[in-house]
Amino acid sequence: MSTIRTLLRTYGTSLRQLIRFGFVGGLGVLVNMAVMVVAAKAFPLLWESAAIPEGEGVWWSIPGTEYNIRWYHIMTAVAFLVANLFNFQLNRWWTFRSHRHAGWFREYWPFLTVGLVALAIGQVIITALMHPHSIIALPTEIFDGSTGFRSRHYWANLISIACTIPVSFIVNKFWTFRSVRESAEDSETCISNS
Repeated sequence: MSTIRTLLRTYGTSLRQLIRFGFVGGLGVLVNMAVMVVAAKAFPLLWESAAIPEGEGVWWSIPGTEYNIRWYHIMTAVAFLVANLFNFQLNRWWTFRSHRHAGWFREYWPFLTVGLVALAIGQVIITALMHPHSIIALPTEIFDGSTGFRSRHYWANLISIACTIPVSFIVNKFWTFRSVRESAEDSETCISNS
């Protein structure tokens, strides 16, 4: 029992932050998915034809390669940007309570940078889950797009978010929101020097 108390004393703040970060992340996933659904419903004319599933049409062919940027890549990026801003503000205010310790832009750029790395990794995961020749492609028999719950893109997005959350938490805690830790360390140094 004393070991548990020691662990809670030592890592209690980090555990609370992890739980809050997870809660904010869950809300961010809802924001992300809502933006994605709105984008998918608002831009149906962007798809090349009715024979191509929603969002899988080519947005831009990368010259000199066989690769394309598809509409689902664009929708994922837009949904990410909105959810990233939402998550940043809530994490800054509630999870890490850094809003009193550092300027908004000072923390937002690292948070956005971490998010963009996670987005890049997520785009690779989404592409692997969506590409018909990938060994991990989501099966079209199940994810046929007949309803929102059977949309391959929505599920690929959720899976990519789940895969990138742990790294995002660790990097944000120790890099983006470090001002809280630095302020606390500075206060302890001032107290011990007095």
